[in-house]
Amino acid sequence: MNRCLPEILRSHFRLLPAGATAVAPLAALAAQPAATQIGTSLLQVALGLALVLALLAGALFVLRRLAAPRRAAAGALRIVGATALGPRERVVLVEIGETWLVLGVAPGRVSALHSLPRLAQNTPETGPAPGSDFAAWLGRITERNRGGR
Repeated sequence: MNRCLPEILRSHFRLLPAGATAVAPLAALAAQPAATQIGTSLLQVALGLALVLALLAGALFVLRRLAAPRRAAAGALRIVGATALGPRERVVLVEIGETWLVLGVAPGRVSALHSLPRLAQNTPETGPAPGSDFAAWLGRITERNRGGR
C-alpha cells in the first residue's frame, strides 16, 4: 500500500491506452521534487514572456516599415498650410512643383477648389516661410528698419 504517485497513476490508467500517454508527463512531473517543479514553472513563464515580447517587437517593426512614407512622393508634394473649417473639414494648400492647389478635405472626400501659380513666401507682409531661419529673417527686417530712418 506504500506505492508512490506515479505507480498509482500507471496502475489506474492501464486500461486506457490513450489516457496512459496523456498521463505519463503528469506522472513524471509528480515524481520530481517540489523545488524542481517551481523552477520548471518559472522557466516556462519566462520563456513564454520572452516569446510574447519577441512577437510584439516583430509586429512593431513590420508596422513601422509599412507606415513609412514613400520618399519620392514626399518630395513632390508639400503641404504649405491648412485651416480647419469644422470639426472634420479642412482647407489645405498643397504645393506640387510650381503649382499650388487649394483642396477641401472632408471625411471620405477631397475636392479641388482652386489652382494657382506658386507664390513667393518670404515677403515682409507674410513673414518667414515655415521652416526658414527666423534669426536671418529678423536680421533682414532689423537692417531694413535701421536703413529707413
